[in-house]
Amino acid sequence: MARVIVVGGGLSGMACAHTVLQAGGNVLVLDKSPFNGGNSTKATSGINAAGTTSQRALGIQDYPEIFEEDTTKSAAKGARPHLIRTLTHESGPCVEWLKNAFDLDLSVVSRLAAHSQPRTHRGGSGGQFPGMMITYALMEALEAIADDPSDNRAAIINRATVNKLVKEGDKVVGVQYLDADGVTHTELGPVVICTGGFGADFTDGSLLAQVQAKWLAAPAWQEGYIHPLQVKPQGKIPAPPLLSLPTTNGPHCTGDGIKMCLDAGAGTCDLEFVQVHPTGLVDPRDPNAKVRWLAAEALRGHGGILLDRDGNRFCDELGKRDYVTSRMWAHNKPPYRLCLNSGASSEIAWHCEHYGGRGLMKELTGAQLAAEIGISAEALQTSFDDYNRAAETKSDRFNKRFFRNAPCNVSDTFNVAVVGPVVHYTMGGVSGDEHGRVLRPDGSVIPGLYCAGECLGGVHGHNRLGGSSLLDCVVFGRQSGKAAAFQLTQEALAGGGGASSGGAPGKIIAEFVPGGNSVTISWTGEGAGAGAPATTAAATTASSSAAAPAAKKEAAPKVYSMDEVAKHASKDDCWVVVNGDVYDVTDFLSDHPGGANAILLYAGTDASKEFNMMHKPQILTKYGGQYRLGKVEENTHSRL
Repeated sequence: MARVIVVGGGLSGMACAHTVLQAGGNVLVLDKSPFNGGNSTKATSGINAAGTTSQRALGIQDYPEIFEEDTTKSAAKGARPHLIRTLTHESGPCVEWLKNAFDLDLSVVSRLAAHSQPRTHRGGSGGQFPGMMITYALMEALEAIADDPSDNRAAIINRATVNKLVKEGDKVVGVQYLDADGVTHTELGPVVICTGGFGADFTDGSLLAQVQAKWLAAPAWQEGYIHPLQVKPQGKIPAPPLLSLPTTNGPHCTGDGIKMCLDAGAGTCDLEFVQVHPTGLVDPRDPNAKVRWLAAEALRGHGGILLDRDGNRFCDELGKRDYVTSRMWAHNKPPYRLCLNSGASSEIAWHCEHYGGRGLMKELTGAQLAAEIGISAEALQTSFDDYNRAAETKSDRFNKRFFRNAPCNVSDTFNVAVVGPVVHYTMGGVSGDEHGRVLRPDGSVIPGLYCAGECLGGVHGHNRLGGSSLLDCVVFGRQSGKAAAFQLTQEALAGGGGASSGGAPGKIIAEFVPGGNSVTISWTGEGAGAGAPATTAAATTASSSAAAPAAKKEAAPKVYSMDEVAKHASKDDCWVVVNGDVYDVTDFLSDHPGGANAILLYAGTDASKEFNMMHKPQILTKYGGQYRLGKVEENTHSRL
């Protein structure tokens, strides 16, 4: 049974896998992490699209051509028209696909920095971050297919580290990977690399280290550069070394897929254009942490303003990310505070509550905010008055054009967080075309090799617009999935059945589902292709065992007091309470997709509220059984 091999279980990999299935193909997803999702689950603002039903329902007149123009301006001299056109003109259809195929609510539409129209979509009922909501929906749908013993179209293997692309001549025909036990396996078929970027590899020989000098020489940091939407040339920006910055990326973002493509002869583009986001959240308990949470750009889109250590604004809060970051470094008056008045806070309350629950944001009165900055309430009001006049007259010294939820007044309450620049996204990556086909340095296609998501370079040029990372994943995940599924079909029609199949011609069987939108094409006969049924069965078994290790034999239910739970509050002995159950998650800390600190914050306490903000209850049913100790005493499970 020939199938497409998708390396990486984030949103681009999931979009690719579902597209292959809908085109009638079979798919295997390999991911080196214990769980799927990747950085996609961390995306906080939403997904961009132009011309959607959600926009029309809100009376927003936006078109792919306008989105294309905005993206081209942001990309600057790095703009590649064929990739930008695909990204923007496929945006509406892809968001409609998410809504219709996966029943996703994407009814709220907001404006992010450097967008001329509101086009960033997210759900309207609170709950998870948009990236988590979208990615989990696709993950759960694929897992349901992979876990169905009567359906052998899909398989998922976690803790599978792909370390080599298998080639026959100039064609990529499969992958080699190590499983959780260190055993080497080979899988054959078209390969789609969806492994993300390299924003967390700070080792000496990393891609970040290799591009650091070129990054420092980027136009955005140079004297005389004029940022889009600005009118004045800037001075020289004192950008720090790239490797000295913190990051929002998970530890899996080490450029593995890009490096494998390079070994296979692929070209690269724009590797030096590493996006530094201006609003990484500074944890007051660990201000020098290397990994930080991101303050969603939507916070500024809904009216959040940035203040320096003297309580003054210093930039257009809705400027491009490299512009806001450059102003922070040039202004050099940290700490910088992101402040949302009550109007802005109410519109994006779930985000504020989530950041507050993690100790990264707090609610203050205007007087308390002034005191924290170290100025008088009158001085803070003077700063607000300057902003309010700009909002009223639409004439701002920083050229800001949109002032949602103005005015700001000291008499109000604010959600406040300290923020600073962080490595966030790598615009560069593998050279590819609008179909996700990987290209050599001379522009020729490497047969059998595709890529999507952050590892595909050139889509965003020199700067990515907020809200376009999830879109990139879905658009090019689908583009590469279509192309890889087409290769499978072509090889089946040619009698090949897949890579290195050999054997005599067999039969092609086309199965149509009445009332459905897909056709399944299968190949039978001698040498029916790579990935024989025995391999498929093994892979499917590995999927469930790797993603959810067998539960320990459950002892008789035991009841614990919160006083007992509170004794287990360290990284070496970590208990938490979730929805009335007690869990010993000590051994899970290193596997947690959000990092150990995200759990340790609630060690020894009831984490139900924060857990339910980010996850569905089914996750505990599927993965939590082996860690469950028992129940907590009734009427005691409130957070200490």
